[in-house]
Amino acid sequence: MPRSNNDQLPATYVASGDWPYARLVEDAPVSAYYGQAFARNLAAAMDASGIGLRALGDRAGVSHATISRLLRGMVLPDLGTLSRLEVAVGRDLWPGLHAWADRD
Repeated sequence: MPRSNNDQLPATYVASGDWPYARLVEDAPVSAYYGQAFARNLAAAMDASGIGLRALGDRAGVSHATISRLLRGMVLPDLGTLSRLEVAVGRDLWPGLHAWADRD
């Protein structure tokens, strides 16, 4: 999905720590917070279900490389990818406004 407003990849805004649990720089855009929360949600869903990248990719119809990039903050999901992943893991992954509200 193209980034708007010249935002960089979400993981490029890490100030300290490891993605996706890192502290982001003070002026990180909202897209970085959403990408970070999405990566956390996806990782938690995969851990809870015990599913790996390839199995999730097969189930969702999304390449395992794309899932890896999503988990590493190297890309934001488009709506089609998001919906396929949510159906495949059986839970909401998109963080919504909580990602922005919980940033501190």
